[in-house]
Amino acid sequence: MSLAEPTLDDIWKLFQETDRKFQETDRKFQETDKKIKEVTESIGRLGNKLGDFIEEMVHPAAVRLFQERGIDVHEVHRNVTSTRDGEGIEVDLLVVNDTDIIAIECKSTLGIDDINEYLERLEKLKRLLPAYSNKKVLGAVTAMVIPENVAQYAYRQGLYVIGQTGNQLVVRNDLKFKAKFW
Repeated sequence: MSLAEPTLDDIWKLFQETDRKFQETDRKFQETDKKIKEVTESIGRLGNKLGDFIEEMVHPAAVRLFQERGIDVHEVHRNVTSTRDGEGIEVDLLVVNDTDIIAIECKSTLGIDDINEYLERLEKLKRLLPAYSNKKVLGAVTAMVIPENVAQYAYRQGLYVIGQTGNQLVVRNDLKFKAKFW
């Protein structure tokens, strides 16, 4: 029994079937990509909401936390933003007195990359918020989750670290801590 050579019609049918399967696979990939994008957006919104939750927790405690550290602050401003010459800045919480400001970054989970990005923003704060240019700027970070190595890194960068202890918020920095001024 010999195998018959495929005809041009057989090859064409095989090509059409392969093309149909390819198009079906491509459609499934597009659907999967769309679902992944939707899930990613949902996770991003959830992360933002958790950051907002942290901001809500820290806002009423911010003045007390820094007064306990000997910084006589008395005002808290939320979501301070500025755009100048195409460059922008956003500060979650700004705790203020007549000579000092403490810019607080609120995250759901704090990572080293977050700290590095925040340090860059602190460098441009006085330039983009000139109303505060004559004040000493200090930085603080807070999050629901702060890994110990990240807290130590923030500490070494001169940032206050605000965390949860029991049922209250505290500044986790020890009394030997020397804050950096910007």
